[in-house]
Amino acid sequence: QVQLVESGGGEVQAGGSLRLSCAASGRTFSSSAVGWFRQAPGKEREFVARISCGGRLTYYADSVKGRFTISRDNAKNTVYLQMNSLKPEDTAVYYCASDFKSCTIVAPRDAYWGQGTQVTVSS
Repeated sequence: QVQLVESGGGEVQAGGSLRLSCAASGRTFSSSAVGWFRQAPGKEREFVARISCGGRLTYYADSVKGRFTISRDNAKNTVYLQMNSLKPEDTAVYYCASDFKSCTIVAPRDAYWGQGTQVTVSS
């Protein structure tokens, strides 16, 4: 069945960088938008970044603009999130998601989600 698997998380000092990967199996998302979301303890899940099916359109939360870059390699059925200049407030579990329907949006309630990968940024 459809599975999304995130990887690349870890612990890094403030100002450091990480690259997260989201790999899909069982179904291609080359024709679908993919998003990254995160959830910190005690907080609601929040949108981080989204990329359109062809990779030409990207959208970021204000909190990560200029620091994070979303990209995709449809040949590998993989979406990436390059995170630079990390801050302690970026600490969260990061999830990727796709509803495998829309080329431009991800509807969270209809989406398939990965298991998440922990990102911890220390001061």
